[in-house]
Amino acid sequence: MSAALGLLRRNRDFRRVFTSTLVTSGGDWFALIPLLSLLHAVTGGGLAGGLVLGADTAVFALLSPYAGTLADRLDRRRVLVVTEAVCAVLALLLLAVDGRGTVWVAVLAVSGIAAAKAFATPAASAAIPNLVAAEDLALANVMNGVAWGSMLAVGAALGGLAAAAFGTSTCFVIDAVSFVLSALLVARCRTPFQQPRERGTHPAFGAAVREAVAFARADRSVLALLAAKPGVAFANGALVLFPLLADGVFHEGATGVGLLYAARGLGALLGPLLLGRRSRDDSALWWLLAAGITSCGTFYVVVATAPWFWLAVSLVAVAHLGGGANWTVSTYGLQRRVPDAVLGRISSADFMLVTLVIAVNQVVAGLLSEVVATRVLIGAFGAASVVYAAVWLTVTRSLRRTPVLAASGV
Repeated sequence: MSAALGLLRRNRDFRRVFTSTLVTSGGDWFALIPLLSLLHAVTGGGLAGGLVLGADTAVFALLSPYAGTLADRLDRRRVLVVTEAVCAVLALLLLAVDGRGTVWVAVLAVSGIAAAKAFATPAASAAIPNLVAAEDLALANVMNGVAWGSMLAVGAALGGLAAAAFGTSTCFVIDAVSFVLSALLVARCRTPFQQPRERGTHPAFGAAVREAVAFARADRSVLALLAAKPGVAFANGALVLFPLLADGVFHEGATGVGLLYAARGLGALLGPLLLGRRSRDDSALWWLLAAGITSCGTFYVVVATAPWFWLAVSLVAVAHLGGGANWTVSTYGLQRRVPDAVLGRISSADFMLVTLVIAVNQVVAGLLSEVVATRVLIGAFGAASVVYAAVWLTVTRSLRRTPVLAASGV
């Protein structure tokens, strides 16, 4: 804690970007939980929620290759400011969602926000090594993981409570305001978000993508790091089922939905905090990644059998201890391994792979929720992550004897 506070005190621009992450992450979940509860209420099933979450992740994944190229070509700070402003406008569209006939508005608004974030996410991730000193990079990534997890926990819990007390419209307006505040914070930064580029050195889009693919294929450690997050993504198919688990199984309503998502955030908060900084040790990094995938899947299998609501909430939190650590450690490994000139594209590929897996699983969960029991589906998604972990460990066996953090191509 003292190290984190020290970094925030002495690094003004990282403090602004970190605060921006807190604001938008909290606002996102403050709006998403009420939206999912509203869609479940007006349609009576899980398909609409699955379509919204699936659209969110699918749009993000499809745009990521182009977004990563722009993150290496344009001013990353300006990319963040523009995308946050666009998200503020789109969040207000959610005010029009009031019945079964307006589900398409929710899908459209969430898809637009996902498109904007497809450009913002790799730009923000690639900017971090330029905002902090090398010795602070592991800590900065832990802090970002903690920020996302803590705001998921707080935003989801408060979103569920606020929706029940004040209605969903209030939550959507607060989300829009959070994007505006975030844009203003980033706009005040003065530290360059990327290393200097020579004029005329930017390849065309197709050539830029091929360059990034060639770089990743030439480095097996980079490929293994890119394959780490999708393992946890399989278990995340269960997220679509939270409204059905909270309301249909435990009869806890919107407050229960918020608490389940808050538990996910609590785990994502504690995972990086407890384990993330150990990623600086080469010998521990690979095992942290594998343990994260395995534990996330295993505890979701147990969630499927939980007889009490609060036990299910606790198990979701423990599951995402591993998920949060896996995300932070794999991101840190890529930032250390990949040179700045291609880091935006590699980061976008990383996020594209994980969101594509999540999108497919969430759409499948939404479709199957109409015909398969909620508990059975949750257990199946958890088991898929456990199987993935076993395969990933087998394939990466030889890499565990090689240094991860000695950057290649730098």
